[in-house]
Amino acid sequence: MKEQAKFAYMLIMIALPCFLFGQQKQKIELAALYREAKLESANREIEIVPGGSGDYLKIIENKKEGIAWLPVEDFKDGTIEIEMRGKNVFQRSFIGIAFHGAGDNDYDAVYCRPFNFFASEPVRRIHAVQYVSHPDFTWERLRKERNAVFEKEIINPPDPNDWFVMKLVIDGKTVRAYINNESHPSLTVEKLNDRTSGKIGLFTADSSGGDFKAIKINYKK
Repeated sequence: MKEQAKFAYMLIMIALPCFLFGQQKQKIELAALYREAKLESANREIEIVPGGSGDYLKIIENKKEGIAWLPVEDFKDGTIEIEMRGKNVFQRSFIGIAFHGAGDNDYDAVYCRPFNFFASEPVRRIHAVQYVSHPDFTWERLRKERNAVFEKEIINPPDPNDWFVMKLVIDGKTVRAYINNESHPSLTVEKLNDRTSGKIGLFTADSSGGDFKAIKINYKK
């Protein structure tokens, strides 16, 4: 019996690191992905910046909207979590996630405007997190035709100059956005197109850059 117990203990010790490594692999360090030339950038230059808690990507500002596509072609339903950082500079910080992408101009996206997180004007605070569906449904069109439906105020907004996590939950036509593990979504919308799968990318709007550290992608089974 002692030999059996010893053998079982050895199996546990061998399997445990594998199990933990498997769990950790859900988190993708974006700097490592870029070093491996596995990011495809559209309208953006990218730099790797050393950081105390690990290297991160800096997407450089440009006048056009930009996306850094990940090597993911067939994401359908599930969750996407991104650790990112913008800045509290008016009209110069738009950062988020593109998904169900069919190309550089055809995608859904949810992004944040950190400069609106703590704005004194209520009308600006309700523009803190936004859904768009390009090319047809830009933020301008949605604000004009369906104001305050596809953009909302963030529940317990983070420091606009600090790192925060945005999690998207995509389930069929429904998209929910959670900030920093809040129990309730800050934004819930119904998709405005018939795309059901596609690419995932790091999104930055025109005249904006941003910092991106890590991403988690979980497919719904």
